[in-house]
Amino acid sequence: MGRFSEFFACSFLFFILTTCSTPVIINPSNSIIDGETLVSAGGSFELGFFSPGSSNNRYLGIWYVKSPKPVVWVANRKVPLSNKLGALNISSQGVLIIYRSTNDIVWSSNPSITAEDPVAELLESGNLVVREGNDNNPDNFLWQSFDYPCDTLLPGMK
Repeated sequence: MGRFSEFFACSFLFFILTTCSTPVIINPSNSIIDGETLVSAGGSFELGFFSPGSSNNRYLGIWYVKSPKPVVWVANRKVPLSNKLGALNISSQGVLIIYRSTNDIVWSSNPSITAEDPVAELLESGNLVVREGNDNNPDNFLWQSFDYPCDTLLPGMK
């Protein structure tokens, strides 16, 4: 009976670990801290903190999930974090904010208008958007990373 119990416990633990998923959206009541990621609904893109190469600097970026995981967008390119204590949050007005460990603002977005129920979502296109929680219409996005391209152009960018 002991082996059955061990098998059951291991199977249950495996089920829990494989069914837990990273968030698809963030809102003002949660954030992404270094070590956590936001994944697009189809699993093609991921947003999180990373260090390029052998650098100790930390950046918030978007990359393809497939190997070799090329980074396609970086938020705080000019102001990197010096440790793994950064966080991405969205304010109740819909402003994306990267904080360092001292709660200093490192980077923030500039949405066109304020929101009532803002969420940030990483779309399957690789576009990080801020939108009203109940409005998926691309014409109504309050802010989008596609308006601030880096070195990589993705389909749908202008």
